[in-house]
Amino acid sequence: MELVKEIYRVTRYFPREEIYGLVSQMRRAAVSIPSNISEGAARGGDREFIQFLIIARGSLSELETQLLISNDLGYMRDVSDIQERIDKLFSLIGGLLRSLRERGKTKDA
Repeated sequence: MELVKEIYRVTRYFPREEIYGLVSQMRRAAVSIPSNISEGAARGGDREFIQFLIIARGSLSELETQLLISNDLGYMRDVSDIQERIDKLFSLIGGLLRSLRERGKTKDA
């Protein structure tokens, strides 16, 4: 959720011509991350949760690419703080995926 707020904050200063382009894409990707995690957790089953976590991780990768593009285009000066958040979230989602997959192997045994 903090990443979403940060993306909304920084994209507020992008050029107006990007409002329906890069700004919209970055905001959608950022919102998709916690939304998919939340929906997956609410489904009740590990397999479905895993699928939604994979989608959230894909949105995170998409956001990372858009962040790098924004930086290359000069719309953002220092992306290191946001990049650190993305890296941390990627690790957290990866750890949760591993945990759920291991738990699934234990149930099958």
